[in-house]
Amino acid sequence: MAAIVLVGGRAVAENAVLRSIFSCQAQGLSGVVPTIKIWYQQGTNLSFIPAGEKIRKVWLNDPSQVTIDFDGPMCMQFGQGAGTGDCQNSSANVMQLRRIKKLAIPGLPYTDNTLLTVITEGGQNTKLYTFRILYGDGSPEYHTLAVFPDTDSSSTSPCVRPPQ
Repeated sequence: MAAIVLVGGRAVAENAVLRSIFSCQAQGLSGVVPTIKIWYQQGTNLSFIPAGEKIRKVWLNDPSQVTIDFDGPMCMQFGQGAGTGDCQNSSANVMQLRRIKKLAIPGLPYTDNTLLTVITEGGQNTKLYTFRILYGDGSPEYHTLAVFPDTDSSSTSPCVRPPQ
């Protein structure tokens, strides 16, 4: 069952194909760590196309259960190791994460999730996103998590936290 929610004049889909999140939520500014779930059966896309942002650099703390691919040149860092790719000319908007059988990598402890860090640029702004990667079994619940720009009105922003 699909639902389309109208937010700030924009249609945001929440269905079995697409999950959406506002930029401020994906940055953790709402006080909640965003998650991405990945499965064996298919990859999960993380798209910054709706936000109009280019992915500049990516870190993955534990690469033993995840492969990453991009729709353009990319700069990546794995754990504490050396980086790869062209960090000056990265032009990807989408990354695909795919679950693989755990690889034995010396020095990496067993974990049931990992942290993905993404640096993006859009216009004059650089943003830092962190996502907890969760591993799913069975049928995938969705295949794309799309990051949308924040709403124009601060009174309707999904990341405005009430005073404490």
